Formats: sequence, structure tokens, C-alpha cells
Amino acid sequence: MRSALAWICALVVVGLAGRAGGDEAYRASILKWREAREAKLRSDAGWLSVAGLGWLKPGENRFGTGPGLDVELPAGSAPALAGVFVLKGAETSVEIAAGVAARLGDKPLSGPTRLRPDSADVVEIRDLSLQVIERGGRYGIRVRDKNAPARREFTGCRWYDVKEDYRIEAKWVAYTKPRPVKVPNVLGQTEWIPSPGYAQFQLGGKTVELDGVLETPDATEIWFILRDETSGKETYPGGRFLYSEMPKAGRIVLDFNKSYNPPCAFTAFATCPLPPPRNWMPVRVEAGELRYGKH
Repeated sequence: MRSALAWICALVVVGLAGRAGGDEAYRASILKWREAREAKLRSDAGWLSVAGLGWLKPGENRFGTGPGLDVELPAGSAPALAGVFVLKGAETSVEIAAGVAARLGDKPLSGPTRLRPDSADVVEIRDLSLQVIERGGRYGIRVRDKNAPARREFTGCRWYDVKEDYRIEAKWVAYTKPRPVKVPNVLGQTEWIPSPGYAQFQLGGKTVELDGVLETPDATEIWFILRDETSGKETYPGGRFLYSEMPKAGRIVLDFNKSYNPPCAFTAFATCPLPPPRNWMPVRVEAGELRYGKH
């Protein structure tokens, strides 16, 4: 009898030890993911370096650090007049002012050069990077500065404790073909983004459904733009982002420990999408990234 009892106790101990080991491995994987998230945020191309956004008007748009220019660059970061962006219809080109050293990738810029919006066509001047973006038919110049105050003064992301209960295997309801989802943004515009389906799961005693969208035509992940009852309190008012692997056999894993703040939580010069009404979750999600600073 004693030997049988000892055998059962040993099995329980082994089972608990295995579970604890699994929990620790999971926790370590989330912490590693969060470190990578913060490192990307801090990088030269991260959102903390975004220091300006100037919208272009048709025709010539002068840019530099001088007064009265169409696209203002951070003080002391570039010459008073660095050049001109020219917008003709849907095409934008740049011409650098005489004597100003600039490059596109690893090539020096000389003469008028066409720039594709939201692409790798990035103009570099000293510690600045200038990129054309397009939002709802409007064209602008996103300015990144390696010496941006937001980057220098960054104090690090804040997170809820890792909770494995918030790693949820949800039912995936696929559409016969992708449906457009109406997604608003902070500019007051609306974008229609294709959705291949939605996730359905139980949380806090309620049934929750979240539309997933495809960020690009060749996306390999499902993107969820969401908010919950912590939004505007413990977490960012404009909601959070979550990416998940593609669904398999009608199931999809939503790991809310990896939900994180959109760029607008760190810079006033981002053009973030906002959660569509269907993705306003009627529950608290006490997992993932917390509010940053005064945002």
C-alpha cells in the first residue's frame, strides 16, 4: 500500500515539475519576444526615431530647417534648404539642393529622382531619413531622426505579467473569399482591408469575435487591431495590435501576452489604424503591453 502511494506521489511530483518546466519555457519565450519588440522600437528605423510628418501639396514642396518651408525638418538636423519634393498626380520626386550631400540607399542623389510611396526609397541626409507615404490619396514625407528626443528619452516598455491563460486557441471561421473590413485611422480616414475570417472564443464568461485582416496581399500572419475594457485605463486608448500565425484546421492561436501598442503610443507623427467596431472586446484583457508615458 505504501509503495503504491509513493508511486502515485512520485507521478504527481513529476507531472507538476513537467508543467512548471513548460510554464517557465513559455514565459522565457514571451520575454524573449518582448525584448526583440523593444529592440526594434529603439532601432534607427524604429518608431521612436519618427520626428516629423509633412503633407505634400501639388507641385513643389521645399524642405529643410529654415523658416516658411513646406516640409520642416528638426532644427539643426539639415541645411536651411535641403531640396524640393515635387508632387504630380500620384508621383513624387525629389531634387536635392546644390551642395547638400544626400543618398538613396548606397547611391548619392543627383538630379530629380522619383520616389515610390511606402517603399525602400528612403532619402538620407546626415542622421535623417525621409520617406514618401500615401494615406487615402494624400502624400506626405515621414521624417526619421536618429537623434529624436523620443528615442533618447525612451524609458522602456511596460507589460502585464505573463499569463499563459491568455494564450487562447480560438475557433477560426473562414469566409469563402476575403471580405473588406472598414478600418478607421487617426487621420479621420477609412481604409478597407481584406479579412479572410474571424476568431471566436470565450473570455471572461463572454463570447468574443475578432475580425482578422491581411496587412499586405502576401501576408503570412493574421493581423488583429483590437481594444478591450482596459483601453484608456491601463492600456493605450487607441487599442493594441496582435499578430497570429495562419489558422490551421479551423483553429487559430491568439496569444494576448504578445499584444502591443501601435506606433501612435510613441510618436505624434504616425498614421495608426484604429480597431473596427467589431473588435471592441466587451472584456478586460490583462495581458500584453501597458500604456507608455502620458499616452
